Formats: sequence, structure tokens, C-alpha cells
Amino acid sequence: MSGLVDRFRVPQVAVFLALGAVLGPFGLGLLDFALTSPVLEGIATIGLVLVLFTDAISVDLRDVRTHARLAFLLLGPGAILNAALGALAAWGLLGLSLPLAVMLGAALASTDPVMMRGLLRSETVPPAARQALKLESGLNDLFLLPIVLLAITLAGGTGSAGSLGGHAVGLLVLGPGAGVLVGFLGVALLEAVRKRVGVRRDYESIYALGLAFAAFAAAEAVHGSGLLAAFAAGLTIAAFDAELCDCFVDYGQATAELFLLFSFVAFGASLVWTGLEGITWRTLLFAVVALFGRSLVLAAALWREPLDAHSRRLIVWYGPKGLSSLLLVLLPVFAGVPGARQLFPVAALVVLLSVVLHGGALMVGGRKAGDGGRGKGDRERITLDEVKQLQTRGERVVLLDVRKEGAWRESPVKAQGAIRLPPDSARTRAAELALPRHDWLVAYCA
Repeated sequence: MSGLVDRFRVPQVAVFLALGAVLGPFGLGLLDFALTSPVLEGIATIGLVLVLFTDAISVDLRDVRTHARLAFLLLGPGAILNAALGALAAWGLLGLSLPLAVMLGAALASTDPVMMRGLLRSETVPPAARQALKLESGLNDLFLLPIVLLAITLAGGTGSAGSLGGHAVGLLVLGPGAGVLVGFLGVALLEAVRKRVGVRRDYESIYALGLAFAAFAAAEAVHGSGLLAAFAAGLTIAAFDAELCDCFVDYGQATAELFLLFSFVAFGASLVWTGLEGITWRTLLFAVVALFGRSLVLAAALWREPLDAHSRRLIVWYGPKGLSSLLLVLLPVFAGVPGARQLFPVAALVVLLSVVLHGGALMVGGRKAGDGGRGKGDRERITLDEVKQLQTRGERVVLLDVRKEGAWRESPVKAQGAIRLPPDSARTRAAELALPRHDWLVAYCA
């Protein structure tokens, strides 16, 4: 079904929630998970670890530095103030205690990477909006996850300032520290083994998952946060700027998406539909604040930024809520925080409304009429004039000759300085040559 889903921009989230409903107690009765189910906790934990790790490892720190002001505005007002607004609404409208309100506000300030990915794949998204939304979805959990974890600590009634200080050290120092250590040693070891004996591509991709889980386990062993450790490990690998095999990132992202979609099936079996039970005017008003509070905050924060009108509208409006919010709001449930179970139906209602609102808008407006989002305007094609312009600006451009073997041998014309990559083994050869990730790689076949 993936071709039809992509062609018509149907949100993947909706498809897998519907699949869960078919398999759940309202359908075939094959699946039914409770909030405290160990299976659900395992799926959710693995999915969150992999999402945090792969989001961090795919961050281009050079882009973050280049767009430092925009990143600050998105991750400051866009995340922190949005979480504060949501917490205030949860405290005032829903009558939650302050720690529970903070957990719910922070969880619902997270933008969903799966639904965001659907928009970012569209060729109609301007570069400025693409970069801004990619930074937000990749980095905002770095600020929101500690808020949730600290609120869990406060809600646990740990008592003295010394006890709270010890928890804060474990959360904010030991966990990230373990992640940084695992990330640094992991990449250093990989490069050393690569140079001496080599590493098979399939095992290098599995090694990526090993680093994510090793960081999680190391942090939990020293009573730190394994989730923050996974993010810190991925960010350390990104900062290391090693020439990683493309499979290192691709396999991790594919596995993360597998667990994310499996989590949507698990939630869709019955749990997510609890958001529709007992709807009141207070929960609906809170949902409006949770869905549109980010837009108000960012509209004020970005009004002086030099953005074109289309980019500004996309950045301000598109903040989908999805699995990341559900996973974050489940953390206090798994931790046994008193009253935490009442948070989930509210979060589920917001997510369901977001799937309809943001996912529906993506179906209607995210595709070029008549071309299925692809065609002559394919952004992966580049002209010779554009190549010359890049070289004139001082950009590093690597030419790749990917013609078939017969055409390459018979042709008297070869581009100066081009690297020969046989088309049947281009990816393998590119990995062997460790082609730089941050240069322009321009392939030609004629």
C-alpha cells in the first residue's frame, strides 16, 4: 500500500491506527493492550530510544550553526513557551496538579517526526521551511524530555532538596555523559576496525542499533536517563563528523520507523480511542490550546525573521502531534506516578484531532496537481549550468560517472576529475571510497 499512501499523501499514522482498530477488540479481537502492559512498555521504550538516537544522528550541526538564530527561536519559544502554555491550560482547564500539568504540556509540545516526515518529502516545501521544521522535529525533544523526567521526579514526592539534586544530577549529567562516552568510543572503535580489517555493511548497520541500546543501558546502570543518553550518543556521533556508511543511518531510521508504526498499531487497537470517551468542553478547549498554542507563540517569535510568506505560514502552522507525544505521556504511567493515567486520554484526543487536521491538510495541499508530487520538477536533477554556479561559488562538487560499463568504455568523452562508479555497485563503491557526506555529489550517465 505504500505507493498509494505516498501518492495520495495519506498519513501513515492514520493507516496504522486503522489497522490497530481492525485487529483490536472492536474488530477481530486479536490485540488488546492496557496502559500498564509490559509489551506496550517494551515497544514504546525501544521506539523512543531509536527515535531519539536517529533524530540526533541525522542532525547536521553545520546547518544548526548556520541557522542558529532560527533554531533558538524554534527550540526556545517554539518548545519551552509552548510547553508552558500547555501546562498552564492543563492546570487551569483540567484541574491537574502542577507536576502532571507540566508533563502533559511538555509531551504535547513535541512535534511528531513521522507526520513531519510526510510534509518534508514534498517538493513544494520551500528550503527555509524545510530546514526549520527539520531542526524542530529533530531537536525539540532534547528540551522537552528533561522537563517530563524532572516533573516525574517532583511528582514522585522524593522530598528533600538533596534528594531532588541527586535525581537532577543523574538525569542531566550521568545520563547524557554516558551517552557522549558511548557515542565517542563507538565511532572511534568503528573507524579503527574499518582501517585494519574492514566492516561488512550489513553489520555496520546493526552496529548503529547496538550503540543506541548500549548508551541506554550504560545510563540506566548508573541511575541516569537512558533516553537522554540515546539522544546524547546520536548527537555525539553527528558532532564527530565521521564518514559513516549510509546504511548506518538508513537502517537505524528504518528500524525506528518499524517500531513507531508497530506502536501505532498497538495504540490503535484500543488505547488511542479512549480520547473520544468522556469528551467535555474543557477537554476540547484544552485540545484547541494544545494544537494552536504553538502557532500563536511562533507567530510572535518569528514576525521579524526574514522569511518568505509561504515558509512563514508552514513553519507557524504545521506542528503535528503524534506518537512522540503519546510515548512521552506514557513515561509517568510506566514510572507509577499517581494520577498519570488520566493524562493519556487527553493526549490521545489531541493526537486524533491532529491526525485529522494536519494529516488531512497534507492530503489536500501537500501535492502538486497532476504529477503525484514528482515529475519534471524533481529536485534531485541538476543542470550543467547549476553545477558551474556551485563551483563558481566555491562549493565542493564531486562528479560521479555512473554510465553502464559498455558505454563508459566505448565513449571517448569523460568528465575531468570524475569518479567512476559502476551503476550496479554504486552504493557499495561509494561507501568504500568514503565519499564526503557534506559535498555536492553530482552523478551523470550520458
